[in-house]
Amino acid sequence: MSETLQPAEEPQQAETPRLSEESQQAETPQPAEEPQQQDPVAAGSPQQPGLVPAEAAPPAPRDRRVLRAVLRWTAAVAVFGVIGAATAYGVTEQKRTDLPGLATESDGRWTYPAIEKPPLPAGSPAPFADANDSETHYADLRKLVLPQPRGATPDTALAGKDGWLPTSVYLDAYEKEARQDLGQQLKDDGLRQIAARGWTTPDGTRTRIYALRFTSAAFTRIVHADLTDNVASPADAPYADEEYGGWAEKVDIQYTKRNVFTEAKPYGRTAVRYAYIEAGDVIALVIQSGKASLPPRITFQQTVVLQSQLLG
Repeated sequence: MSETLQPAEEPQQAETPRLSEESQQAETPQPAEEPQQQDPVAAGSPQQPGLVPAEAAPPAPRDRRVLRAVLRWTAAVAVFGVIGAATAYGVTEQKRTDLPGLATESDGRWTYPAIEKPPLPAGSPAPFADANDSETHYADLRKLVLPQPRGATPDTALAGKDGWLPTSVYLDAYEKEARQDLGQQLKDDGLRQIAARGWTTPDGTRTRIYALRFTSAAFTRIVHADLTDNVASPADAPYADEEYGGWAEKVDIQYTKRNVFTEAKPYGRTAVRYAYIEAGDVIALVIQSGKASLPPRITFQQTVVLQSQLLG
């Protein structure tokens, strides 16, 4: 049987060099009990003379050392790549103001808590849905007033009873001589409820927000027109004009209408701004006053816009 496997009996085939038995034993040890046989593929064939498969010629020990060194360097590069990627991720994920040397100066806006519209009672339509002809806000009016920003001190005078403000307290925001007529007008035009919130920030800026709900949107349009025609102005801003009406018109918040006023110069100890926001059956009044040396224009705009979004 072993003789049939020897290609040496064929005279036309050239002899193919082979590894010596010592090299074969050193490189590829063979079990002692198996007889030595010559592999015809290792000896070559007429189609591919001298072709030796990888199993018959393993790399020398020196090649293994080189391979191990390459693997070590590859692993090191991979580790540094992961560390670099993690560092880049950490930098991009951090806020700009958290990184030394990259702090962005604040523009003075306040930090408000998360603001969400309150849920509607079961089966009640949204204020501006097609099925709501009166544009009524069925949500709790007290939750439609903007919350105070972080670090502010609440104004307890506007807390009311269970969050509902008496009309007399609301009228205190206006000039004394206008309060009686305004109170009667509100009653005649279907005023239903008043909710309010106020606060003072550490820089002395005082903010008050009043939300008035009427019988329907038809009444709010009448009241809003009268109020913006200066029939009555907030008591601490007797000289008001529409200096900042331009920016309010550019802020497009659906279903709302705003009229913005500011105290005319020369200022006294404080500078005052106020705005009326009409949204369906609700009118909101935002009043903000602060030191004349630090006019609160940015925070005023921010507060008016957020209150408009809450009602719209």
